[in-house]
Amino acid sequence: MQTPLANKEFDHTNTINALADKFENIRLECLETGIYQICIHRPKILNALNLQCLEELNTCLDLIDSNPDVRVLLVTGAGDKAFVAGADIAYMKQLSAQAAENFSAYGNQTFSRFSQLKVPVIAMVNGYALGGGCELALSCDFIIASDKACFAQPEVNLAILPGFGGSQRLTRRLGLSLAIELVMTGRNIKSDEALKLGLVNHVYPADSLNEAGLELARGLTHKSPYALAAIKQLMHQGENIPLDQALKLESQSFALTFAGNDREVAMQAFLDKSQASFRSLQKTS
Repeated sequence: MQTPLANKEFDHTNTINALADKFENIRLECLETGIYQICIHRPKILNALNLQCLEELNTCLDLIDSNPDVRVLLVTGAGDKAFVAGADIAYMKQLSAQAAENFSAYGNQTFSRFSQLKVPVIAMVNGYALGGGCELALSCDFIIASDKACFAQPEVNLAILPGFGGSQRLTRRLGLSLAIELVMTGRNIKSDEALKLGLVNHVYPADSLNEAGLELARGLTHKSPYALAAIKQLMHQGENIPLDQALKLESQSFALTFAGNDREVAMQAFLDKSQASFRSLQKTS
């Protein structure tokens, strides 16, 4: 499904500013140089996802993907109760089987775009991440959570199963035995258990989460954007292929980093005991 702004060139700042006010469900803003944030903004229903929300999210991702100034993307939810409390059940209740398949496919396509972005994506889970919310977090490269966060795939309680990648991404992150337990029981996982299981990278006090996310993002903006993009692509591709093929892919990717200017800049800065400075990742297609 082609997204509204795909494959177009933009005046990045003006386009983001012009569209930001038109979204009903999403807030997109530049927090600092190179650091952008997407906030799911439906606080009255705990940021639940419907089709319009996914469409707006796709438009945001078009803007992020086309903007060479973006170095890191943060993803969060409005308010202090929920990251995203799932898909909108009132919306799903009226779906036919075919419409449900289309909704699931579109959600999967949308969430898969986070792994296809060249920049690191950090989920800041500030509350409930249930169903589609857990799936959205799992689509990001990092998950940091507040000590009030809660994760679950509770779709079984509605006599359905995860539709936005939960059954597959959860299995890849936690292993089949634990993932199948969580999907079949729908039980809640609080942030401390999520950290022990490896579901999240770090847990912070609720009032420190946003600053922790910014600090992580700031650190990443000082890394080579070409190296980060290569690492992300390599590790996502290598996850699902045999080890010998993945190692060959690593060698090829390793060589490509030597062909770029960033490697020379970084190595010279190391030898000079200075701070390397890198250019933005320019869009090449």
